[in-house]
Order: sequence, then structure tokens, then C-alpha cells
Amino acid sequence: MSKILIRGAKVLGGEPQDVLIDGELIAAVGTGLSAEGAEVVEADGKVLLPGLVDLHTHLREPGREDSETVLTGTRAAASGGFTAVFAMANTFPVADTAGVVEQVWRLGKESGYCDVRPIGAVTVGLEGKKLAELGAMHDSAAQVSVFSDDGKCVDDAVIMRRALEYVKAFGGVVAQHAQEPRLTEGAQMNEGVVSAELGLGGWPAVAEESIIARDVLLAEHVGSRLHICHLSTAGSVEIVRWAKSRGIDVTAEVCPHHLLLTEEMVRTYNPAYKVNPPLRTERDVRALREALADGTIDIVATDHAPHPHEDKDCEWAAAAMGMVGLETALSVVQETMVETGLLDWAAVADRMSFTPARIGSATGHGRPVAAGEPANLTLVDTAYRGQVDPARFASRSRNTPYEGRELPGRVTHTWLRGKATLMDGKLT
Repeated sequence: MSKILIRGAKVLGGEPQDVLIDGELIAAVGTGLSAEGAEVVEADGKVLLPGLVDLHTHLREPGREDSETVLTGTRAAASGGFTAVFAMANTFPVADTAGVVEQVWRLGKESGYCDVRPIGAVTVGLEGKKLAELGAMHDSAAQVSVFSDDGKCVDDAVIMRRALEYVKAFGGVVAQHAQEPRLTEGAQMNEGVVSAELGLGGWPAVAEESIIARDVLLAEHVGSRLHICHLSTAGSVEIVRWAKSRGIDVTAEVCPHHLLLTEEMVRTYNPAYKVNPPLRTERDVRALREALADGTIDIVATDHAPHPHEDKDCEWAAAAMGMVGLETALSVVQETMVETGLLDWAAVADRMSFTPARIGSATGHGRPVAAGEPANLTLVDTAYRGQVDPARFASRSRNTPYEGRELPGRVTHTWLRGKATLMDGKLT
């Protein structure tokens, strides 16, 4: 088995150390390490993190291979430092049966660039009317433990209650896309002064907050696990904070774009900024950053949502909602959270590896950088600064809101169980 010696890496941003990989495991962590015949990677003070875990990714396969495939999506993941991603269920056909989730899982194993954990649909066809085969998907080879109708809200309270009751039996979690559908009919952007000035349909914060408030109470009543997808408002933060103070088993995620961008970007009418939930206010951005720092928001998740060129290169009203994010997520977190002093690199590892792996039961991921642990690792050049060039993305799609923007940090190496998937910034 091959040996790799990473020399002089700042493990979780600490003092420089050497890390020896032997086969699929970390063999030793310390200073002055050596190993005969080992491949040496000179880290030169780069930050070494556990492999990142994304609890919210759209890989589009099966059905929308024009925007992404499991192969291209996992290549993008490896480029961004991820060793595991959770693939959302809104494919064609919908991942609402054991057969479809097993197909996605097998495609992930064949790609080899990162582990793919399918997310099962909560309801048949994402229609919100009848529970999908939750138990069968959990018992399948894919071992699904996270269920979501993401892209649509489970707005029926009875269906949501039944889903929470069902997954409780095997320790699963329901991940809710919090969007009250009647309050967002025709919505194009955040509701407020800017939407009024631009004449675009408003998407009120209460459409998100009302669903979260209902669902944390349902989770408390049932005694089950609830996860909130792409939380985006200051009011949502306060509801989750209140729920946690009561001991309700709720976790929440924030997307990188909601930590950096505001509704002011919509004044450009550039569909790259059209996303669900929409970009919010500067006040919301500040509240999200503070909540991620104090632990009210548990994790960062990309909501990587690739779209083909024709779905974005059009007028605002006709454009699809969503942004690619796997290859820029860590850079945005560095700019918004690390360089502002809100998080150190150890806390970044918690929000982007340890905790998402725990929520999603991703065995072997989100583990300490220590001897005997799986060698799922990411090396980051934090001193780098450069402009985002979507032409260099590994993703099949290019719908990024950061084109031409200078962002800090660059993933140079990613290892999946000791095998390099990214070396010197290039996919292997």
C-alpha cells in the first residue's frame, strides 16, 4: 500500500505538523516524521482539514445530465475539498424508491472522486401527498438516513408529522425546505424595499419562518430529528435558537451565498443571483454569520444547484433558481467567517466536516486528523487570492454568482481514504 507524507501542514490551523498516510488510514501525526519510499507533499504552512462533507448537493442524475452528472458533480466536489456529498432527491425519476437511491449510490461508487450519500424523498414524486418508501430506502444498499423534498416544502402538517414519526424508528432525519407555498406564489426575490423598487414579486421572510416554527413544534411533539435546509433570515435564526433552548432536536444549515451576498445584487437583473431561498438583506447576512459562529446554525451546506446555460442566460423572470457552489464554498467561508475573526479553522472543520457527517451519519467522514483515522483530508492554501473563473470549473454548469470576483483560499489537495483525488489543484 502507498504511503504519503504531508510535511509541515497546519492541522486545523494549528502549528505545523507532519501527517503520514499509510494506505487508507492516517498512520501518524507529529513533527519530524519520515517514511521510506513515501511520496512527500510539502504543505509549506497550508491548512490541513478533514475532508469536507456537504449535506446538500444537487447532482441532477438521473434525468438532468445536461446540467450535471454524478461524475462531474463529484469531480467538482473533490476540487472544492469535499470527500462526501449528500445528493438531493429532486431527480427524474425522483429518488423516492430503493431502486433510484441505489442507482445514485452506485454511480457515486463508480465515480471514485468522493462518497455519494443519496437523500430520499419524503413524499412520492415530491408531490407532498403520500409518504415515499422511507423504510425501504433506509434498508437498501444506499442506507438512506436523510429525507427531503428539497425544492419543494412538505407543507402539509399531517404528512410532515408522519414523516418525523416514521424516521424516528431508525434514527433518520427529515430535512425541510421551509417555504410556505401560498405566501411565495409568483415570488422572484426577497420581499422588501428593493423588490418594490424593481417591481418584482416579493418573497417574504415569514414564508420561511412560519414553516420552521411549525416544524420545530412538530419535532418536539414527536420527539424526532429535524434539519432546516438553507436557513436565510434573521427571524429563522431566532426561531431555531428558541427551539434549541427548549431541547428540541433541530439542526440548521446556511449556504455560502447567504453569508456573502445580499438582495442588492438583484438590481443588476443578472439571473446568476436568482436563488431559492432568495438573497436577503444585510441585516440577515449579519445574523446568519453570527448564528453560524455561536452554533445556532450548525453547518455550512452548498445547495450546489447546477443549471445549463439556457436556463440562466435569459430574462430574470424566466430564469431557473440556483447556483453552483461546491468549488467556491470554502473560499466564501474563509472570506466571511475566518478573515472576519468569527471562526477559526478548527471551527470551520466542525461546521463543514464533523457536524454534517454526524447529522447525515456519514461513517468514516468528519473524523479527527489523528492516527488510526480514515485518510479523508483536504489541504488548503489560505494565502492564495484569485478571481473566480467558471471556465475552469469541474462542474458541468457555470451558473456562479462569483464570476470575476476575487476570493481567498484554494484547495490544492484532496485525499479520499488515502487516494489523491486532487493534486496540486488538478484532478487526478
